[in-house]
Amino acid sequence: ITKYFCFVEAYTSMKSMSLKKSKSMKNINHFTDVHGLPCIEKIVSSVEDTPEPICTNITGKIPEWINGSFLRNGPGKFEIGNQKFNHWFDGMALLHQFKISNGQVTYKSRFLSSDSYQANKEHNRIAVSEFGTITMPDPCKNFFQRFLSRFELPKPTDNANVSFVTYKGDYYVSTETNVMHKVDPETLETTKKVDWSKFIAVNGATAHPHTDPDGTTYNMGNSYTAKGASYNIIRVPPTKETPEDTLEGATVLCSIPSVDKTKPSYYHSFAMSENYVVFIEQPIKMDLLKIVTGKLTGKSISNGIHWDPKLNTIFHLIHKQTGQLSSTKYFAKPLSTFHQINAYEEDGSLIIDMCASDDGQAITNYNVQNLRKSGEALDEVYNTLCRVFPRRFILPLNVDDGTPYGQNLNNQPNSEATSIRIAKNKVFCTHEDLHGEDLHQYGGLEFPQINYNKYNTHTYRYFYGCGFRHLVGDTLIKMDLHGKHMKVWEQPGLYPSEPIFVPSPNATEEDDGVILSVVITPNEVNKGDRFLLLTFLLVLDAKTFEELGRAEVPVNIPYGFHGTFNATA
Repeated sequence: ITKYFCFVEAYTSMKSMSLKKSKSMKNINHFTDVHGLPCIEKIVSSVEDTPEPICTNITGKIPEWINGSFLRNGPGKFEIGNQKFNHWFDGMALLHQFKISNGQVTYKSRFLSSDSYQANKEHNRIAVSEFGTITMPDPCKNFFQRFLSRFELPKPTDNANVSFVTYKGDYYVSTETNVMHKVDPETLETTKKVDWSKFIAVNGATAHPHTDPDGTTYNMGNSYTAKGASYNIIRVPPTKETPEDTLEGATVLCSIPSVDKTKPSYYHSFAMSENYVVFIEQPIKMDLLKIVTGKLTGKSISNGIHWDPKLNTIFHLIHKQTGQLSSTKYFAKPLSTFHQINAYEEDGSLIIDMCASDDGQAITNYNVQNLRKSGEALDEVYNTLCRVFPRRFILPLNVDDGTPYGQNLNNQPNSEATSIRIAKNKVFCTHEDLHGEDLHQYGGLEFPQINYNKYNTHTYRYFYGCGFRHLVGDTLIKMDLHGKHMKVWEQPGLYPSEPIFVPSPNATEEDDGVILSVVITPNEVNKGDRFLLLTFLLVLDAKTFEELGRAEVPVNIPYGFHGTFNATA
């Protein structure tokens, strides 16, 4: 095994030396420091919700064929009483709806009525611990009660502030704990609390499930037992048995034991092709002992997560129909990934495209205090972050006793990725960049989206994302995989969020549609009777990436995470 690892190192070294000079320049640009970043404090500040629809001011033209609701989720309250949350991921979930009809747009928002939100509101303090914030003992209790409360196991939050997801045609908001909330997409009202652990043996699930064309949904969740931690692949059937049905019929398709039983890997999402679920076990580790004793030590969950660059990344393949875990493990150098772009099978290989970086410490850098810094202090935070870029890995599917060792098994033409068999059931992979040199000036790319309903799990050409020349997205980018060309939408001082693709009626081409994104500026503008942040729903032609129109919102909106489009029939 050692011999073949040495071969891989030599092979990739020789390959990198043969690339163009511009390729070597990427590493230099990758670590180029930036200076003079503007402060973005105002776009990560608390706001009030707007539960009744309000009109927006339209400039340009919103295509009249767009009919439906653009739903968004993210943190909207960062203080409770005189206490403040520490991490961006901790803010109370605020749900947004941009209702688009006949070229007009209305806006409403509503705080998620979670148990965490209600407890915080009732006590006027942070009563439930979040990812980066540990709750303090209730000051109304006596000393002995406060002391004993530190020995209680932490209660998982149900503050589902990450995304909107669908199961069996119903809309839910989700985070990464065991609780989701069913939401009425029309009113944004919280209608039902749903606990994954009541249906299957998991302690949580991701906020990024995948759905097959027939409506079958797949997700992942951890389970923790006396034998150690496992990663479970979840399958949820496409239809309901009764009107009240939520996750009934959910099953664990496959259970994968963690390499380290007490320190499983953190993951935010996973990949899926037509026949496989792909779990990427990355070197971001969760120390379960630190996490469960956090209340005793006064440390939050984020303190129990660390990056271990000594470990390789492992790709696990699970067949969706049989639940069989592939005996072949695919390894790569240490990487960090939050979002995959797409995955599909072609010519005996599984191709996985993802946004990834060579460092996994960014998750702990998104403290609210960092997001509110300015001047040199803000520059320093940004310059410590490893940039995220789109990458492709190619995994050969038919590895058997006759597969040669020490040879590149990647048969894709014009691809720089490598896949080399290094042991009986081990293949070592290196990636291919899915971008040209010009992406470096935009700080990389995150929040990737595609024409999901038609091209997920299939060969595709385009993906969309945010460029990150700041701690949040500051440009919108369209990437064309044919030639790795890109189109960019940007305006100084404006910060667009995750782009969502909406296909036009009777579309015949992959990029025939529009891109929707909520854009925010931290600079207040005079609205006559008050000063507000300039916030609007942006509509771009997905083909040309030219602006079609915008719907300006007369209230403040914080920068959020993920969303979806709910089309009206």
